[in-house]
Amino acid sequence: MARPDGEPLVRCDRLSIGYAAASGETVGVVGDVSFTLGRGEALGIVGESGSGKSTLARALLGYLRGGGRFLGGSLAVDGIDVVAASGPALAALRGLKVAMVPQNPLSSLTYHVRVGRQVEEVLVTRRGMTRRQARARTLELFDEMGLPDPAAIATRYPHQLSGGQRQRVVIAAALACDPALLVLDEPTTALDKTTEAQVLDLIATVRRTSGAALVLVTHDLNVVARVCDRTLVMKDGRVVEAGPVAEIFGRPRTGYARELLAAALIIDASRAPGARSSTGPLLGIEGVGFSYAGKTWWKRTPADHAKILDRIDIQIGRGEVLGVIGESGSGKTTLGMLVAGMIAAREGRMQFEGKGLASTVVGRTKDQRRRIQMIFQDPLSSLNPRQTVGTALVRPLQFFFGLDGAAARRRAVELLARLGMGADFLDRYPRQLSGGQQQRIAIARAFAAQPDLLICDEITSALDASVQAQVLEHLLALQRESAAAMMVITHDLSVIWKIAPQVIVLKQGKIVEQGETATVFARPSNPYTAGLLEAATQASRIAAPSVEP
Repeated sequence: MARPDGEPLVRCDRLSIGYAAASGETVGVVGDVSFTLGRGEALGIVGESGSGKSTLARALLGYLRGGGRFLGGSLAVDGIDVVAASGPALAALRGLKVAMVPQNPLSSLTYHVRVGRQVEEVLVTRRGMTRRQARARTLELFDEMGLPDPAAIATRYPHQLSGGQRQRVVIAAALACDPALLVLDEPTTALDKTTEAQVLDLIATVRRTSGAALVLVTHDLNVVARVCDRTLVMKDGRVVEAGPVAEIFGRPRTGYARELLAAALIIDASRAPGARSSTGPLLGIEGVGFSYAGKTWWKRTPADHAKILDRIDIQIGRGEVLGVIGESGSGKTTLGMLVAGMIAAREGRMQFEGKGLASTVVGRTKDQRRRIQMIFQDPLSSLNPRQTVGTALVRPLQFFFGLDGAAARRRAVELLARLGMGADFLDRYPRQLSGGQQQRIAIARAFAAQPDLLICDEITSALDASVQAQVLEHLLALQRESAAAMMVITHDLSVIWKIAPQVIVLKQGKIVEQGETATVFARPSNPYTAGLLEAATQASRIAAPSVEP
């Protein structure tokens, strides 16, 4: 059906979507949503996990997950009634008129097929090109995406590319058929700030050169501020605010929007993290370096690799919180694993309370293993899926302190209470918990050992703004109560601003800047640090300074 002149590219009118529950009832997940989108416009959809933003985005392609159905309202994309469209009509819509860039590029690419071939298949099957034409167009797309040496990239498998490169390949595939609408679902969630900025610049360029409209789903308001003209704020499946980005960010009307904005990094001296607080030296790292080296089955001599960490010097005092920031591949997680004893340094030395600290846990005393604990990025993969929460918490209490079952269980209940969770959680399995609950269990397990040093590795990266705030609040309460020191590793600079008085900035394994967080963030001396801050403060330049949760 032809689209009348002046008709918006997307018209959504009182759309409602629901899913069938186990009881047989239909549970609404999107309710009474209305908006329009013109050609070439960019719309951001923001909200916490479970707000319905991804469901709404997928509906633009006429796609709902199993058990989902449209409950009411209408949705038209380029004149096609998506709600009532037949299978062939939806097939003509997807890829040709509307294309999607999913959150995880690694899982959306076929792992055993070269990436060039995957984009070629889109061009052959959807645009009817010959294999030679498709190969030439694929290389053109890779070049437009800013991929280095497109011909070489095309021959690689997904696992041989960086996260940013994989996301560029997926964007190239989405653009292969010149769609009028590009839907991007959390396209930068797994990327560090530097790579995120590069991908967002690419998206802005694509929009400008292709004229495609954008729908960008994210919980990061900095992303919306950088790319979008208008925004929808969703909560519990409904739109609570809608309008131009400057209006919503500058004068939010609802407490929920203000809460989301409060999670953005706003560098304000009156709200800077506290001064350095320490009661004496705890951890000392001097000249520590690390590189991966090993033997391959066809090569018997060690294979030398570039240094992941190069002569790192750090001091952490008792009760002190140190932030570690940098892009992916800068060595942040490697540093945390070295301190935790999971891998051994190639050079340098570490001291704990002035005494030598063995490189790996094998050489450390039981007391040293107890006193240095680590919380990992993905709580679900760090918790045993076959063990209940109770077992996960009771085990360290029994191992380190010799408590009997009843005493250990009582202590586990106390830890859960400190994290705002009831005793009933002890009998649940990790998969029965939300992401925020899983991370709180991981925090409780670490504090069960009564550590003096806690290493937190990207513990909020997979959480939305409101859940992140809750987790950080509980973490800080336990840290202050126990006086444990913390090394907080993250690419989210707003987390560092809230909890870490001191910060170090890593780039390619070297410390390029360090000092008090308030000073480093307000007056960065290194261009690399300035670039990280530029990417992390987009929303704050629009938001009113008085915005509070």
